[in-house]
Amino acid sequence: MQKTGVINKNLARRFKIKTVFTQDDPKCMEEVVTRRIKHSIENSKGAFGSLPDVIFADGGITQIKAIKRAINKYKVNIPVFGMVKDNKHNTKKLIDDNKNEIKLNDTLMNFVTNMQDEVHRIAIEYNRKLRDKDTTKSKLDKIKGIGEKKKQDLIKKFGSIEGIKKADILEISKVKGVTYELARKIKKELL
Repeated sequence: MQKTGVINKNLARRFKIKTVFTQDDPKCMEEVVTRRIKHSIENSKGAFGSLPDVIFADGGITQIKAIKRAINKYKVNIPVFGMVKDNKHNTKKLIDDNKNEIKLNDTLMNFVTNMQDEVHRIAIEYNRKLRDKDTTKSKLDKIKGIGEKKKQDLIKKFGSIEGIKKADILEISKVKGVTYELARKIKKELL
């Protein structure tokens, strides 16, 4: 059972953009909402659950229009509200797709702020995870003799690529399966 106005972190979903290859927030938003709605329509009991009651865009009319395009593909009726920011990037009001303003009372303002904070936290965490994965891939995977298991063991032991860089050759060679010679190669490649 859901509590009204309470963020359910179990329903958070992350999408890797598949069809937009430039920095275009509205097109990315349209892709994500299209995929989200498609999943709910095809399997309302699945990981995405049923259709949302409302969608909030962390932006104005351009993002609202992108979301409405996605919604209209499936001919569903979901209200969409955009967040209008002040000059300090704080949300001061909500607007609908007709630019009608909705003033924020304290309760609604707290709800919107908590929602924005949670979405930003999830996005930052996800982007950091992807960046760390790319960093790990681009450096350790290029070293001959390092497979997935040794890579994981090295990261587990030293915490990160930076941790491996700071370790001396003898420390690195203590990781299971890493010979002294391979440890020297790792140090050389990571410099």
